[in-house]
Amino acid sequence: MRQGARTRRAPLTAALIAVTAAASLTAGCTRHQPADDARAPARTPTPSASPTPARTPAPVAGSPLAVKIDNVSAARPQTGLGAADVVYAEQVEGGLSRLMAVYATRLPKSVGPVRSARESDLELLRQFHEPTLAYSGAQRKLLPLIGRAPLRAESPDDAAGAYYRGAGRAAPHNLYLRPSRLLSSAPGRAALTTGFRYGPAPSGGSPATTRTVRYPAARFTFTWSEGRGGWLVAMDGAPATTTDGGRPAPPTVVVQYVRIRSSKYHDVLGNHTPYTETVGSGRAEVLRDGRSFEARWSRRAAADGTRFTTADGGRMNFAAGQVWVVFAAASG
Repeated sequence: MRQGARTRRAPLTAALIAVTAAASLTAGCTRHQPADDARAPARTPTPSASPTPARTPAPVAGSPLAVKIDNVSAARPQTGLGAADVVYAEQVEGGLSRLMAVYATRLPKSVGPVRSARESDLELLRQFHEPTLAYSGAQRKLLPLIGRAPLRAESPDDAAGAYYRGAGRAAPHNLYLRPSRLLSSAPGRAALTTGFRYGPAPSGGSPATTRTVRYPAARFTFTWSEGRGGWLVAMDGAPATTTDGGRPAPPTVVVQYVRIRSSKYHDVLGNHTPYTETVGSGRAEVLRDGRSFEARWSRRAAADGTRFTTADGGRMNFAAGQVWVVFAAASG
């Protein structure tokens, strides 16, 4: 009887060993899991919360920091948005929205929640000289493209000491970045090679008090505040706030109409990732000083900044301060 029992237990033991080994291998390969989208839980390993930097930050050398920021309701209020020089809003899977904040003139103490990168981010970031991209991860097949892009990619896999998990929120909406762990100091305004020009408002324009941009499952509303000298931001019908700077009120908001197509990548639910084309030309609307200006945008190559002109071809100046650029789908 004992010999028979040992014989029956042998296949079971081998099977358990195989399952354990497979689980161990899976746990060690988290960076190759599917992208962390707005519905899937984060698979990024928990970064170290140690106050000791994992390594010395690289020299800034005129290169800005770009951070991918979560923008679903569970991620709000965000942290560090007020310090950004430029905030880009883009459409992602399921018609939701995500932000990319670009920092050059100052670095906040913390930024987040940090989320994953998309293919079109690489085209958008080509306008800068080897920028640092902080992101939580990416779709497995996109990782080689990020590795070959002319930027410094810094996910928690690359710089665990720069990230930490915030308290009071569930993953994946609790990953934050300490910018000083990636850049020794802010590179300065010269690093903002966006092509934007700043100065007095052009003549013309129409009085405007509010403007809403809609995505299939998200929306942004900007309301002019004379007292703030900027456009109060609302997201999905609720006032946008931050944990460290109150309500954002950028002096300039740009609604840039672009082609948004499906990329070859998709999320864990099979939803194709939108690709926002930022090279080309098209129509834009510029909001500043309580007025709306019809404009045109043009970006000849990925390495160029974006030039904005008035409807009659004149110079389209932005107001001094933060700029929000919302990419909206062009009609036709």
